[in-house]
Formats: sequence, structure tokens, C-alpha cells
Amino acid sequence: MPLTRREAVAALCGGIAGHAAGQAWAQGSRSGRTIRIVVPYPAGGTTDLLGRMIAEQLTSAFSATVIVENKPGAGTTLAAELVARAEPDGNTLLMATSTTLAINKSLYRKLPYDPVKDFAPIALVAAVPFALVINPNIPVKSLAEFIAYAKAKPGLSYGSAGNGSPQHLGAEMLRTAAGIDIRHIPYRGSVPAMLDVAAGHVAFMVVDLQAALQQIRGGQLRVLGVTTAKRVAAAPDVPTLAEAGLKGFELVAWQGVMAPAGTPRATVDQLAEQIAKLFADPATQGKLTAMALEPLTWSTPDSYAAYIRREVDRWADIVKRSGVMPE
Repeated sequence: MPLTRREAVAALCGGIAGHAAGQAWAQGSRSGRTIRIVVPYPAGGTTDLLGRMIAEQLTSAFSATVIVENKPGAGTTLAAELVARAEPDGNTLLMATSTTLAINKSLYRKLPYDPVKDFAPIALVAAVPFALVINPNIPVKSLAEFIAYAKAKPGLSYGSAGNGSPQHLGAEMLRTAAGIDIRHIPYRGSVPAMLDVAAGHVAFMVVDLQAALQQIRGGQLRVLGVTTAKRVAAAPDVPTLAEAGLKGFELVAWQGVMAPAGTPRATVDQLAEQIAKLFADPATQGKLTAMALEPLTWSTPDSYAAYIRREVDRWADIVKRSGVMPE
């Protein structure tokens, strides 16, 4: 239906106002503006690390005070709802993960936010490989030995970053693929779960490799394989789980930055430009690669939005194959 003259004028004014708001945001950021980046996990994990790198970049670019706020809990829904309900002024951002924007859609019958409608995508920043790690006191050295051990000890406990997290789904995929009986212990983030594996309070977990590299190299954890299709550059001696015997096993998550829906496009573009600059920097790329993260430099706000829609379908299939039931 054609717009009336009044509707057309209103739309034009709205667009001009949004552009003006974005320009004002960029200009005003140099005079004491505070930007908050909400991270849905505790400090020390992969999401927190990326959030703090982005905070440094925005601090420098906009002469702003940038605060990283860790708000774990409820499978990342607490942080996501907080940002979804925030003022769409570019001052409250979310470090979003596969869990927040894709997995939760299949895990919860009722979410307190809509992953597509309630956010303005800014930038997709990194892919996250995972690894199967065990307490080093467990007397196994390979995936095949671990599967045999787990079959001999039904109910073996494993940790995760919370119900429905990629770490949880990865372990449940392992349960199905290997035919083992295991028991889930959810934590409020991957780091506390990983530390409990090292301490022997739980036997194993599927953990984001970046968070576990130091403990693997120090001998506090034993790694049996990575979940990627190819070996990871930061750990070239570690086989993939597919190589080790679980053909077709693959699990890779991702991280990105979102703003509340309704954030002016000019503001989104200002933020996206600075984040893209950070992850296009060879020094940043080298740092991330060394930490077993894959920088993603092709993202734009529009391509990220399309990517999220595709990922909802992909993770729905992973959730189904894992056997995890919606809550």
C-alpha cells in the first residue's frame, strides 16, 4: 500500500532523527560518555576476554569510559534481557554468544527476549573451538581409552558453562556418539567448571580451548581432542575428535556484539567500524590465533543479522542431536 504524504514525511523525519542521534553519539562520546559492555559469563573466560579487548578499542576511539559488566546466570538470559530492555542509545552493549542468539531459541519454550527482534547486530568477532579435557589423574591417554573408562564407570560427572551452553551440548553430543552414561553438573561459566575438572571435583568437560590452554600446557588438564574439523593452530599436536574416532563430530561456537533494537543505524555503524578495525589489526589476529580463537573479519551489521538467522536453524539441529530437551 502506498504511503500517505503524512506517513512519508514522518518516516523521513524519523530517519533524519536517527542519523542525527548517531552523529550526536559519536560527537558526545568525547565528553565523559560511559559505555557498558555486558558479558553473560564470569570474568576470565573467552567472552570476557573479547569484551575487554573491545572495551579498550572503544575507550581509545571515542574517549569514553567503557565498563565491562559480568552478569552470568540463567544460560546467558539475564544479561541478554538486561541489554534488550536498555535504552537504544549505543551506551549498553551485549557480548553475545551462540548460546544467547541461537541455542536458547531451541532450549527455552519461553525466552525473556527475542534473539532477532530485540537486538541490533553490530559485529561478529570470533569463532570458538572446543576441546575435550579430563582430570589428569584419570588413567587414560586417548579418546578410545576414555570412552572405555566412561563405559566402565557409568554416571561419570562432567561440568559445563550452564544448561544449554555449547559446553553442555558438546558433552551430550559426545554421550550420544560414544554411547556413554554421563552426569551433567552445570556451572555459571566455563572457567569455574574447568577449575573443578582440574581439582578433580568433576571428571571432564568440553571446554572452550582458549580458556583451557594454560591449564593444558601446565599439566592441570589432559586434552584428548578438539571439536573442530581441522586441528587448531594453537595446539597442532592435539587431534580432532573426528580423527580420534568420532567421525563427523564438530562443534564450533561464535562471539559477537549487539545493541538494543532501535539503536540508530549511524551509531551501530560507528561501533561496527571500530570493532572491525580492532579485529582487522594483524597484531590482534595473531594474539587471538595464539589463544586458539579464530578472528572473523568479514562481518557487517547486515551480514551478522543474516548469519544469526541461519545459526538458529543450525543449532536447532545440534540441540536435537544432543538429546537435550527444551525447558
